Amino acid sequence: PGQSSLNQSANRAGNSILPEPQKSQIIRRRTEFTLTIEEKKIVIDDAGTEVHAMTFNGSVPGPMMVVHEGDYVELTLINPDTNSLQHNIDFHSATGALGGGALTLVNPGETAVLRFKATKAGVFVYHCAPPGMVPWHVTSGMNGAIMVLPREGLKDHKGNDLPYDKVYYVGEQDFYVPKDADGNYKKYESAGDAYSDVLEVMNTLTPSHIVFNGAVGALTGDNAMTAEVGDRVLILHSQANRDTRPHLIGGHGDYVWATGKFANPPELDQETWFIPGGAAGAAYYTFQQPGIYAYVNHNLIEAFEKGAAAHFKVTGDWNDDLMTAVVKPES
Repeated sequence: PGQSSLNQSANRAGNSILPEPQKSQIIRRRTEFTLTIEEKKIVIDDAGTEVHAMTFNGSVPGPMMVVHEGDYVELTLINPDTNSLQHNIDFHSATGALGGGALTLVNPGETAVLRFKATKAGVFVYHCAPPGMVPWHVTSGMNGAIMVLPREGLKDHKGNDLPYDKVYYVGEQDFYVPKDADGNYKKYESAGDAYSDVLEVMNTLTPSHIVFNGAVGALTGDNAMTAEVGDRVLILHSQANRDTRPHLIGGHGDYVWATGKFANPPELDQETWFIPGGAAGAAYYTFQQPGIYAYVNHNLIEAFEKGAAAHFKVTGDWNDDLMTAVVKPES
């Protein structure tokens, strides 16, 4: 009784997503998702560097799923026979069976269906975790996030509603691309051909690239996230493997759940927040000035040299009371 079913399309990272009402009184709803595993070659920078990626639904990161606390998540996981590797999925939001990983191990040509109850409110990582190959699959792009909203919506530290106008998902990914003797990134015919060299680079714990949404510049320029002055924006950020330190240059985190769990009161007025590897965080900001904002991992080497940077393009009227140029440079 009281149960309903919804077949929801998962949302690609980097797009503004408002797939769910912010509050829900529907109890015991079953929400259905389908993830199709795709092993594919992707280009991760302007130099043409290639990665044999492992993906959910063809994207790095995988799609953002959105449900409400107490909902049942029913996932169909498809590993087409065109793939060559075994895969599964581990939901950090699920309880038991290695997050579902023990119940979803699929060989090429197989399909699994998993149902779990979303008992904890927050943003959580999911990732592939096949026996003996977990780091390789995760650092090849096979991760994403799920947001489990509280039934009464987000609240501030005093219990007041925090409605939002836009939601953006930023998936941070570390890649480990081998180089040849001349210092050029190597290319391979298949993931299997690359495996031993990639593993060697992985074991140095030094990524060649650290990017947002699958490639250097994926969320800059024409692909920048957008808002208007006055927009209340919720930024969801996941990192399945390494620690990260998001920072909005020119703005703040008005309300921040650094480890993404909405049962905890948000921290206020943060300049930079810390998301540990294997977690997803959430930050809420009301944009007050127009212009370009840089959203970065504030390990600045990782932002400017490795690729962990994005842009917000914000339109609207400038507020001189917040900032003005008293004396402008001559040049």
